[in-house]
Amino acid sequence: MKKITLFILIGMNISFIHSQTYKDLINKADSCYSIKNYNSSKDYFEKAFKIEHSNQTHLYNGACSAALANDTKKAFYWLNLSIDNGYIEISHLEKDSDLTILYSYKKWRKLTLKLQKKIDIIEANYDKPLQRELLLIYDEDQNIRKKFMTIYKDPSSNNQKIDSIGKIMNYKDSLNLIKIVKILDEKGWVGKDIVGPQANKTLFLVIQHSGLETQQKYFPMMREAVKKGDASPSSLALLEDRIALREGRKQIYGSQIFTNSITKKNYVSPLEDPDNVDKRRAEVGLGLLVDYVKVWGIIWNIEKYKEELPELEIMIKTKK
Repeated sequence: MKKITLFILIGMNISFIHSQTYKDLINKADSCYSIKNYNSSKDYFEKAFKIEHSNQTHLYNGACSAALANDTKKAFYWLNLSIDNGYIEISHLEKDSDLTILYSYKKWRKLTLKLQKKIDIIEANYDKPLQRELLLIYDEDQNIRKKFMTIYKDPSSNNQKIDSIGKIMNYKDSLNLIKIVKILDEKGWVGKDIVGPQANKTLFLVIQHSGLETQQKYFPMMREAVKKGDASPSSLALLEDRIALREGRKQIYGSQIFTNSITKKNYVSPLEDPDNVDKRRAEVGLGLLVDYVKVWGIIWNIEKYKEELPELEIMIKTKK
């Protein structure tokens, strides 16, 4: 019995090592993508997929890096694998600027037809009118944010331009919120099996961009939806962090970033128990914090963060 038990434990350890290696490679691939080093990103994805190739999101992201690196063969191969493993967000795929280089190929038409046929079978029992309404809201929510970020990042933009697009964004958010609240109050947190994954995600996006009172009201509903598989644990984590900070508490998962209005330097907003943040993030499907914060130019150092935390809390209270 001991020999058999030992064999099982060894097998488990090998599997764990492989899993960790895969995660490390995916994290490196994502990091390279974020700094526009697409060739390196593609290479890391390729190494990861030699270990495992069943995660639809990772395969899709790998295809984006391959396309941006002008490796169309791998891009099409990984996109097809992504679809075979459950990817169905055709509206996103057809608008994704990362994949522009693929549009002129005959393979693109073949791939989108394959995906559409799969979607038609899956969506046979969907609430089509509700799905269309949610997808329109999704596009409005995301498009105005893309415009905002374009203006915000433009060195030639002044405060007047930024304030102007910000007001438009807030106005659109208020209109979208009215529609989403009506859906939630009448139908509850409708699942992917009723409207599809992208339309389902719209509920979270709009609530995430709403005021504290609205977030507090619908947080329990979303938490129950996560238990039923009708909402993403990682999305719930982001909402929980926003609510915590707005209520004057520390965030749990490190998803929220604070920008100093004077220096423009970014910081991880006050965080509960920094030493175990990656464990909590892993439990809800979020990647390592060190990789997540690179997008904001933050170098994550736990000990330094803990030392600077009291000063950061004062900075936030004084709204600097």
